[in-house]
Amino acid sequence: MHIVCLAHSYPRFEGDVAGTFVEQLNLGLRARGHDVKVIAPSERGAGTRERTAGISVSRVRYAPARLETLAYHGDMQERARSPFGRLAAASLMVAQASEIGHLNQVSRVDVVHAHWWVPGGVSAWLARLVRKPRYVVTLHGSDVRLLDRSASARWLARRVLRGAAAVTAVSSYLADRAARIAGIAPDRILVQPMPVPVDRFDRQSLGGGGIVTIGRLTEQKNVDDVLEAVARLRQQGVDTHLHIIGDGPRRQALEYRARGLGVEDIVWFKGAVAPDEIPATVGDADVMVFPAIAEGLGLVAAEALLMGVPVVATQAGGGVTDIVPPTGAGRLVPPHDPAALAHAIRELLETPGSLYLAEQAGDSLRKRIAPDVVAKVFEKVYEQVVGQGGRPEREDA
Repeated sequence: MHIVCLAHSYPRFEGDVAGTFVEQLNLGLRARGHDVKVIAPSERGAGTRERTAGISVSRVRYAPARLETLAYHGDMQERARSPFGRLAAASLMVAQASEIGHLNQVSRVDVVHAHWWVPGGVSAWLARLVRKPRYVVTLHGSDVRLLDRSASARWLARRVLRGAAAVTAVSSYLADRAARIAGIAPDRILVQPMPVPVDRFDRQSLGGGGIVTIGRLTEQKNVDDVLEAVARLRQQGVDTHLHIIGDGPRRQALEYRARGLGVEDIVWFKGAVAPDEIPATVGDADVMVFPAIAEGLGLVAAEALLMGVPVVATQAGGGVTDIVPPTGAGRLVPPHDPAALAHAIRELLETPGSLYLAEQAGDSLRKRIAPDVVAKVFEKVYEQVVGQGGRPEREDA
């Protein structure tokens, strides 16, 4: 099968963290004998046709070189709010739609898989309007959060999602929200997490390494609550280290907050690390804390369980509640409640067998999110699309 993948975040070089989960799916599809081509945005004029990990990637130009800054920074929605940003985003969507047409002329495209309904889904929809290939949309989180803020986005998303031959979401949380907003039947959205290279997580935590949290340091990731929880634990005589893995615009403020709470000596900011360095960085952690609010899925929580590290997440964490159990290998706490967070962390630290329970939960996850397993799921989706198994709803509804 000939598949075109649209993603505004996709690895640009070896070790790049951008869109690695999309790459893992593509590698799984290629291993199953499918031809996969990727369309992604150019960055600062670096528009190329290249091969990344053996997969053809077209980096499309959409603006003057110095202004091609929408993608790869984790804040595309914010950058697209300015007048120029909106113009650049529109140009990107048209350029990607044009590239779909070009690839379809060079060699037949059976299906287009757009990751995120915007910008990729819009590009696939535009191409479909001129009788280009049928398309699948996968919702990842940031694209669904956009729908809460913008009436125009909701208007456009309804047309993109209703025009899709199939819609998937990485969590039930996202599927429910998208179905409600777009006015489509919830059972039309397939819930399937993105793949994780499970073989990379072949070590199991022995404990003794303290607490770890992983993620981009932004407001939504809610790392402030973890710092306050660690301060509370210190007051209770639990003096364990916190390792913060990731970087972002709030790092300086969080470092200042750690000093203000008097825990700077037990909080280590390790910065961003490459995906293949995560297992070694997590090491023998005792507990992983995932405090984000309204997250699409939370793959790092799954990765922690794969390494036998129990996880504390928030009940408002979004899709992560599909992964983290409320008892045993995990705990779910109210959002913005450092006291409850501290209690849950301490409970897991002091519960005999919590590492073993996490290892068991991780073994179960492997059967759901291994690249070959996820690739097989999407292969069936594509086969249904190509075989006219699911027709899109009216786009003008």
